[in-house]
Amino acid sequence: MLISFNFEVHQPHRLKKAVDINSNDIWNRYIDVELNKEVFNRVANKCYIPTNRIILELIDEYDIKVAYSITGVFLEQAMEFNDEVLDLFKDLVKTGNVELIGETYHHSLSSLFENHDEFKEDIVEHKKIIKELFGYRTEVFRNTELIYHNKIAETVKKMGFKGIFTEGADRILSWRSPNYLYKALCGLNVLLRNYKLSDDIGFRFSCPDWEEYPLTADKYASWLANSPGDCINIYVDYETFGEHQWKETGIFEFLKHLPEEIEKYPNIEYAKPSEIIDRCIPKGDIDVFEFSTLSWADSERDVSAWLGNRMQKLSFERLKGVRQYLGKYISSKHEKHLNESKSLTPNFQGKILEYIIYKNLQTSDNFYYQCTKEFNDMDVHSYFSHFETPYDAYAAYMDVLYDFKNHLILSQLLNKYIEKIESLNLEIKSLKERDMDNQNNHYQKEEELNYEVENLKNELKSLKIELINKDKDIQKLKNENSKLIKEIVMLNSKIPNKLKRKNHENLKDIDSKKKEKEINHNLDEFIIGS
Repeated sequence: MLISFNFEVHQPHRLKKAVDINSNDIWNRYIDVELNKEVFNRVANKCYIPTNRIILELIDEYDIKVAYSITGVFLEQAMEFNDEVLDLFKDLVKTGNVELIGETYHHSLSSLFENHDEFKEDIVEHKKIIKELFGYRTEVFRNTELIYHNKIAETVKKMGFKGIFTEGADRILSWRSPNYLYKALCGLNVLLRNYKLSDDIGFRFSCPDWEEYPLTADKYASWLANSPGDCINIYVDYETFGEHQWKETGIFEFLKHLPEEIEKYPNIEYAKPSEIIDRCIPKGDIDVFEFSTLSWADSERDVSAWLGNRMQKLSFERLKGVRQYLGKYISSKHEKHLNESKSLTPNFQGKILEYIIYKNLQTSDNFYYQCTKEFNDMDVHSYFSHFETPYDAYAAYMDVLYDFKNHLILSQLLNKYIEKIESLNLEIKSLKERDMDNQNNHYQKEEELNYEVENLKNELKSLKIELINKDKDIQKLKNENSKLIKEIVMLNSKIPNKLKRKNHENLKDIDSKKKEKEINHNLDEFIIGS
């Protein structure tokens, strides 16, 4: 029996409870950096640092093997807030007993979009950061929260992975066991999480009402040894150790003694997920339609944890609608870079802040906080959320979405005005230079070119008239711009004061009816909720 121990390692960039209209940059306008730092370091001290050290000791003493799926947003925060956490993970990978599993960089719901282009973007971005930080190439993939259906498997297979994790839910297995390797319809290997044995550690470990309480290392090792099948995939949130299950519950002692108990059973062998794929023969197919998508969340083990109520669905639809405005914004402000890369790719991640914010808005946690389920499932959702209620989470998310959309559209309009103003200023400068040159020539050659004086005067007069007309154009731009600002303010009272001032100072007007028609079209798109 091959045993794999797999851990999800993730921390989101949490949104602020209200948009900070006084912030000087758009990241701090939406993202609660201080809260994220506080949470990350608290969990680092309670979980990541002590657990990593224990795993390192167990690898050294018992040669155990483990696997981690570490999100890109977690690694960003580790680099920013706590170097020790990242260094310990690097030490673990260097042992050779640790496998890193592919993920979505932003722990996103992009696999649920109709088009998988953004899903692919997130996977490629995650591969890149894993390669840069650990020098590691991922072979096995696990989607956000083990979300799975046939189309997701097809996309993952095309991206070169040799296997994917998902939940060993009863509704897809029926009489079959999760303790075997399976195949997706596209031919991709499928590793199934044994949710009963995983949740014994993740959820029931410290529950005094559980009939098996307390869970001891020797008891758990005997369950593993007596389970039929070829392989057992244990998959839990890494924060189980020290954060969800506090140190006082005995979770660390359980972890320390488990390998010693497992050694008593010669039929148990540690294995990485990729080794299970190499050594086990698939026993059947896993067929999951999109309308019955799997996940490991809640008792339903579907996507209702993120898209189960009207608030979540509306938030998701509004999120998808932002993409077109982001594309227009990038096209207008970063046209040169866009032409070089030919498409909106993860290369933008380090260059365009708006792209980064948009990707973080896809993080599953934003929708998880909006869940309104009852009983035990809701307790779990409330535990993770920094909002008082799901309705507060919804209001905060929609506030960010609308403000972000406004920012993209206003910035796009501002860019158009700036381009026109720069063009006019260049023309004015050119005209003034020509005017001065012609005056100098007139004074230098006046005696020799008396017969051309009249023609020169006419030319100068024509140039001055052109300059006056250009000045009028600029004044017209200013006047019509003031009118445009008033229209925008009437359309949306939520536009930040800072953006209003910025536009009032920099926006200039348009010198043709064709341009005016284009702006009116943009304003129609601007209406909140459209």
